[in-house]
Amino acid sequence: MPQQGLCVRWALFPNSESVQQVGRRPKCFVNFPIEKTKPPRHAWPMKPPLIDNLQYANFSPAIFEQMRAGGVDAVHVTIAYHESFREMVLNLERWNRWFEDHPDLIFKGTTAGDVTRAQETGRTAIFFGFQNPSPIEDDIGLVEICHQLGVRFMQLTYNNQSLLATGCYEDDDTGLTRMGRAVVAEMNRVGMVIDMSHSGERSTLEAIDHSTRPIAITHANPHWWHAALRNKSDDVLKALTGAGGMLGFSVYPHHLAQGSDCTLDSFCTMVAQAAARYGAHHLGIGTDLCQDQPDSIVEWMRVGRWTKSIDYGEGSASNAGFPPMPAWFNDNRDFGNIRRGLTAAGLDPAQVDGIMGGNWHRFYAQGFGPA
Repeated sequence: MPQQGLCVRWALFPNSESVQQVGRRPKCFVNFPIEKTKPPRHAWPMKPPLIDNLQYANFSPAIFEQMRAGGVDAVHVTIAYHESFREMVLNLERWNRWFEDHPDLIFKGTTAGDVTRAQETGRTAIFFGFQNPSPIEDDIGLVEICHQLGVRFMQLTYNNQSLLATGCYEDDDTGLTRMGRAVVAEMNRVGMVIDMSHSGERSTLEAIDHSTRPIAITHANPHWWHAALRNKSDDVLKALTGAGGMLGFSVYPHHLAQGSDCTLDSFCTMVAQAAARYGAHHLGIGTDLCQDQPDSIVEWMRVGRWTKSIDYGEGSASNAGFPPMPAWFNDNRDFGNIRRGLTAAGLDPAQVDGIMGGNWHRFYAQGFGPA
């Protein structure tokens, strides 16, 4: 077996038979906490996974079939925006029914090893996350309970101020609150990834600094490419990647240069430029795909229960609903367009494989287990 392959296998599967047969630890071992998952013998070598690290589609059997048609091995799905703990549990019940009804297509993922299991069995692993800390309410003990229920990502804010930090739509970003610092430490302890996709600049920088484990911005783009309020500054992205964190590139039109008219070439050239600035191994995909959602859902996302007025967020009164997706990405069958575009933009095969899912797979192995 080539030594390079042995290194990768040891990093992801330190208990595997291949390492035991060799009888020594490879020199390239990376010293970070890794879950111990033993794949079957036929799983090696395994192609790099395809992972979308953020979707909030109106999920259905048709979408699950599209995931399989597109070869998507894992998807991080949003199960809470403004829900309370009990309301979030109802969303989990719905997913449990889907897992029961469609076991040939999807299953619940909680570890990096589940991505490999998805590849082995021809299914898609579904990972849970919150886009708001509302399900933990004002109780830090619910962080561990939610992790036990399978939640692996939690944003410290949506667009507004939360009990933990400041959202990107607030005028005054006061940074992490006292509860925010405590919750970050608890998320680090149990293995729930801190996500700052919708947070303000100061809050994001403080989360990066306060966290003892790498954090993520699961769905956003660089502000230097498109100056949307939700996109992230160069300072934030340098701090994020410098601390080992991950950025997931969004294809949601409000985050794209030229919106729905953004070209594949423009998007992939931006990714290549980000790879040159921050390192390709810190980059992945987080499409923010909201496929088949009615416009009433985008109103729920923006307004929740916090106001009686309509807040248009990234939209406007004349463009209040979900914007049309760019022509090159409409659903889970279109990831091949992104792969081809990244290659055309000059990224090498290893960099493309990493951005399309290998980097998220490594990050899952680092982030999902207890500290």
